[in-house]
Amino acid sequence: MAQAPVFLEHPSSMNHHTGEHPEQPARITAITRELDLRGWLGYERVLSGRVARETLTAVHPEGYVAAIERLAERGGAQLDPDTVVSSGSFDAAMHSAGGAVGLVDLLLDGAAPTGISVHRPPGHHAERAEAMGFCLFNNIAVAARHAVGARGLERVLVFDWDVHHGNGTNDIFHASRDVLFVSIHQSPLYPGTGPASDVGEGEGKGYTVNLPVPAGADDLVYRSLVDHVVVPLARAYGAQLLLISAGYDAHRDDPLADCRVSEAGFAAMTASLCRAGKALGAPVGAVLEGGYALQALAQSVAETMVALDAPVPAAEPDAVEVAPVARAAAHRLAEWWPALAAA
Repeated sequence: MAQAPVFLEHPSSMNHHTGEHPEQPARITAITRELDLRGWLGYERVLSGRVARETLTAVHPEGYVAAIERLAERGGAQLDPDTVVSSGSFDAAMHSAGGAVGLVDLLLDGAAPTGISVHRPPGHHAERAEAMGFCLFNNIAVAARHAVGARGLERVLVFDWDVHHGNGTNDIFHASRDVLFVSIHQSPLYPGTGPASDVGEGEGKGYTVNLPVPAGADDLVYRSLVDHVVVPLARAYGAQLLLISAGYDAHRDDPLADCRVSEAGFAAMTASLCRAGKALGAPVGAVLEGGYALQALAQSVAETMVALDAPVPAAEPDAVEVAPVARAAAHRLAEWWPALAAA
């Protein structure tokens, strides 16, 4: 296996023009500037390719993909009050999905030990045939479906810590067992989905895990949910690949929400996922979602990258205290995941 972790990127991310909007090209500039200062932390920079059309249409219908393409060719459009297509948006979105898929391939091929895909537009709000919440294509859902459909995995964990519920990913895998979707998100908050009672449907019942938290939830709340719910779920599930929907708008400085997570909190959650991945023999990678306080975003991405590539200690660190919200979640989910009853 190659020694260098990977940072997937593409200049087309700068051509997705959104005007006066929190989801702006300056997000990418802030991240790359911070990483320049840190010498790129030993990561290899990799230009992402465009996602293959058939890989994208395994999640999004061809008619929807073609409609976004036509809008870009015509100069763009305002899809809803939050979501914009510009002339460069289709190409940017194709590379954004391509970066997530490329990351999965590098991890599964053993060509990189870990990595992060940093592109615009983000993806986790995009539904099968509807753009929303700044998102055009659901990058992490496309990558997870690729891991299952093209790469033959049977158990992929997608953990979404963006402060907004990843409604698109939730719904795309709502009836699936081959992708376990777990989300920590502030509630109430846009888009108003993701109640604890939403656990999936049909064969996928129990494989959608929503962990809503109130405004003000901080590092200890998030870390407790990760250590006492998300990690035990990953182990009980036997995940073969762990993907983080890495939004940074739960940061205490972010203007779009009210949680209180710090850079250290994101790093600690990443470290916990990496320990779980090592125990399972499963690679761990991250895909950028939200985060709109530029300096906080940049520093949080950098700290996530440090944690992704840090040696996993032989001994488990001291356990984080079980927060009430984690205890309640473990009790609730024990119906499908008896291993959580110990929490």
